[in-house]
Amino acid sequence: MQKHSEDLTLKKIAVIRTDFPEKFGLPRQSGLAETRGKVVFEPEYRSKDALRGLEDYSHLWLLWGFSEVKQKTWHATVRPPRLGGNTRMGVFATRSPFRPNPIGLSCVRLVKICDTEKEGNVLLVEGVDMMDGTPIYDVKPYLPYVDCKMDAAGGFAEQHKNDGLQVEFEKDLELCVPEEHRTVLRQILAQDPRPSYQEDPERIYGMDYAGMQIRFRVADGCLRVCSVQ
Repeated sequence: MQKHSEDLTLKKIAVIRTDFPEKFGLPRQSGLAETRGKVVFEPEYRSKDALRGLEDYSHLWLLWGFSEVKQKTWHATVRPPRLGGNTRMGVFATRSPFRPNPIGLSCVRLVKICDTEKEGNVLLVEGVDMMDGTPIYDVKPYLPYVDCKMDAAGGFAEQHKNDGLQVEFEKDLELCVPEEHRTVLRQILAQDPRPSYQEDPERIYGMDYAGMQIRFRVADGCLRVCSVQ
């Protein structure tokens, strides 16, 4: 019997370019906002043959790395933000980035495949929940007949899937946001980017998105944008 190595070295095959320079403000899961990204393959993997047939799929699985996680150890339980940061759940019952192996999995919509002169074939995708520059380890097609389980149970996460905030802009601030980003920004903010345990209505939070710095406060279920720079 062939002996398999316990260690596996993953090769970065691509990076994804997004409008998120930092973790704060990222959608909590893929597909919750119409956030777009561009998968740029490493030179070694810029092969048209490797993408042959991919255009026939509407959605993809991206396997990627939590590149900003510096924690070297893991714990059996974590505090999911959606449970207020006070309740502990088993790490394997969550999608926490603090895992034995810092690997993420996202389902995104394939918008189109572009053949560029500088970067070769790139994938334009929608529904991303990753920072700019996140390493991609693999791309797989989403197969509805096996990947979609209509009778699946969503655990504790199902109880909070409809949590959201009303989003308002002070004065004419929404006009400071480029039109192509307005709907997506509202989708992101409605998910409440704050850690769930922070409830100070006077605190002003800031997040960077698409070259803008957005400042906001939250009170009584309403997120009010107070500055766009």
